[in-house]
Amino acid sequence: MATRRKPPRETLTRERVLQAALTMADELGAEALSMRGLGQRLGVEAMSLYNHVANKDDVLDAILDMVVAEISPAATTGEWRAAIRASALSANEVLYQHWWACSMWLQRPPGPARARYMERLLACIDRSRLPHDIAHHAYHVIDTYIVGFTAQERTFVMGADQLAAAADRFLGQLSVTEFPHVIAHVHEHLDDEPTANAFEFGLDLILDGLGRLKRVK
Repeated sequence: MATRRKPPRETLTRERVLQAALTMADELGAEALSMRGLGQRLGVEAMSLYNHVANKDDVLDAILDMVVAEISPAATTGEWRAAIRASALSANEVLYQHWWACSMWLQRPPGPARARYMERLLACIDRSRLPHDIAHHAYHVIDTYIVGFTAQERTFVMGADQLAAAADRFLGQLSVTEFPHVIAHVHEHLDDEPTANAFEFGLDLILDGLGRLKRVK
């Protein structure tokens, strides 16, 4: 009887290790990522991973930069406001999918993709003719808004039934006479037909405000 051969094991590479780490972070969060768990997912001993990555920090830096590489950077030509808006919408969508990346955005040093993303955004802001001191702050306002809003948006992902149950628990603790505006706000969250995209609404407020601060010459 012929011996059944095992299929050859796929060659371990840095790219394969990082892709597995990215998938694991998407499923479980970056905090749950460990070299041991990553090795188990790849079917190898954890020590084998160190032939391709330096350590866990190397993995985290690399997969964060992989996420940033998915974002459409600001266009190098055309109207500055539209270019920033399109890139910001892309960043919101990408970070929403890779939700764990929001918490790491300011904690880890920029990689090559992040540096290119920053360069394009800064160049676009420079085209806006904002005063230099305002342009400096504008970058941080836009960057913080994208990451902060997306983190909050992703944190409160709930089904309709879960949202209604959470609202009921919260509203049950509030006095109608003491917190009328809070109660009204919660009921707005339960509205099935929102009138505007909240992320785009806030983004347009920022960009419209910056547009009024442009240099005259």
